[in-house]
Parts: sequence; structure tokens; C-alpha cells
Amino acid sequence: MRLPDFEASGFFCLDFVIPDFNSPDFVRLPICLDCDIELFICGKIGKPIDSLRGKVVWITGASSGIGKSLVFNQISCRCLSARREDELDKVKSECLKKSESSLKPEDIFVLKMDMLQTDKHQDYFDQVIKHFGRVDVLVNNAGRSQRALWQNIDLQVDRELFDLDVFSVVNLSRIYIRHVEKHSLEGHIAVTSSTAGLIGVPNSCSYVGAKHAIHGYFDSLKLEIPDFNVTLFCPGPTTTDFLKTAFTDKTTEVYGGKAEASSKRMSSERCAFLMATSIANKLHTSFVGPFPVPFLAYVSMYCPNLKLLILKLAGKGAMSKIRDPEKKD
Repeated sequence: MRLPDFEASGFFCLDFVIPDFNSPDFVRLPICLDCDIELFICGKIGKPIDSLRGKVVWITGASSGIGKSLVFNQISCRCLSARREDELDKVKSECLKKSESSLKPEDIFVLKMDMLQTDKHQDYFDQVIKHFGRVDVLVNNAGRSQRALWQNIDLQVDRELFDLDVFSVVNLSRIYIRHVEKHSLEGHIAVTSSTAGLIGVPNSCSYVGAKHAIHGYFDSLKLEIPDFNVTLFCPGPTTTDFLKTAFTDKTTEVYGGKAEASSKRMSSERCAFLMATSIANKLHTSFVGPFPVPFLAYVSMYCPNLKLLILKLAGKGAMSKIRDPEKKD
């Protein structure tokens, strides 16, 4: 029997060699990973996603993409937030249908919310508390990506992207943490970051800077409040509609691209499943994606000097191809 060509399948592969006590030979056990090793192990022997049952999970950016898929990957009371209330209502209806009566309409609270309206964050938060009485997990998922050349980007684009991807996240998280501390609750914040928060990629410098900033903010939080649960989830290339609304180099433009489904992009469903697993196991940093994304993330985190060498050898073209595999040369 011929083993599949795992290296060509688009996953991070490990080759475990184990002894076969019925034979003088060894058995080679190829394991294909589309995530970091800690998350892989937790997915096999850690807490299941069902452990989130009964918890109140608030997901921002829940109308599409990873946020929408995450709604269907955990069984609990939940608050769904985004700017498009009509889309949230559709997600709620679909979620209730999938739950097969295990969820009631009041278990899902739709909250129309613009993350950029930071002056209204406290009111948004109070509405969720009024409905559920608590928030066990706050999932900061709302955000936008970018495609633009470094030298052409207007400074106002940097400001607007940071306002959405960083400062709105930080502001809502601070409101949540103050509530948790006041009422002596456990609390858990999850943030949809990106592998671009671990390793630089071309044509997205404002976005890369924002994701690195997110890691800086929440790494500092872990130092200041060690017992507080923080999960930084870092997807690589994923099949969602994120390119449609991605920033460019001008505030008046959107990228309008399309992320094609392929073996070089992770599906939003698989990504959301892994994120739910990471949240259930209260992991601090998780990264996912097709090969070579997990490999590059490991090198970036643990061997920064080797990372610089790999980036130099790979060059802009190769990194761009990993980021946007459907883009033609």
C-alpha cells in the first residue's frame, strides 16, 4: 500500500519513527499538521469543544468568515455582533436550525455593533450583560486585512486600520477585564490575530504592524494579570471574503479581491474548529494553515535569526505566493 504524498498535500508534516516489536524494522508514522503541535495534541487528547457548552461566548465580526463559522463550532449561549444586522439574523436562524432544538432563540443574542464606535462600547457591553448576566469568553474577531505597497500607503490608512484591528479590540477588552475584576470572575479573551502577527509578509505593512501590536498588548496583559486567560489565534491563508473589504493604500478604496478555495488555503470551517479547540483548551498562542505556514511560524517564534535567513532566501515573490496562492505571477 502506497502512502500518500504528504509533502505535496499542503500540510506541515512530521515523520515519527516507532519500533514494531513484531518486526526487526521500524514503522514510519507520518503525521500531517495544519496547526502548531500544542493545538494538534489538544485536539486529540485535550478538552473537546463541547466543554464550552453552557458558557456565554460573545463573538464580534460574526456575520461572515471565521467569526460566522465559529458560531457553528461551539454549543453555548452566544452573542453575535457585527455591523450587518440582517446577516447576523441569518446566522442566528442557521445556528438554531443546526442546533436541532438544543438552543432556544433567547440563547442567541444579535447585537448590531460598529467596533469603531468605541464611545459606545460600554453600552454594547451592558446590553450583553443585561441579556445573559455574564460573558465567559469575549472573542475579538472583527477586523480588516490589507493589500498595498509599503511606500504608497497614506498615513490615514495606517490610522484607520489600527483603529479597527487594534484600538477597538483593546478598548472592548479593557471594559471586559474591568468587569471581570470587579465581580471576581475568571474571564477569557480570544483574539483573531494572524500568522502575519508572527512573521512579516509583503504588501500588507499596516496590517502586519497591527497584528504585531495585538501580540504586544496581550503579551503585556499576561504579564500583568498572569491568571487571566488570553488566546491569540493566528490563521494563515484562509478561504473567506476578507479580501473584498481589505484596505489598500487609500482610505477611499477597498481591495475587492477574492480568496479562491484551494489546498493552499484553509477552509473557514476548519479554521473555526481549530480556534474553538484552542479556546476550549485556553491556549495562549495558536497558529494554523497549510504548509509551509506552521513551519515559518515556528521558525519565527523560536529561531528569529533563522527566520531572517529564510525570508532573505525566499524573497518577496515566494512570500507573496504563500499569502495569496491564487495570485498569478
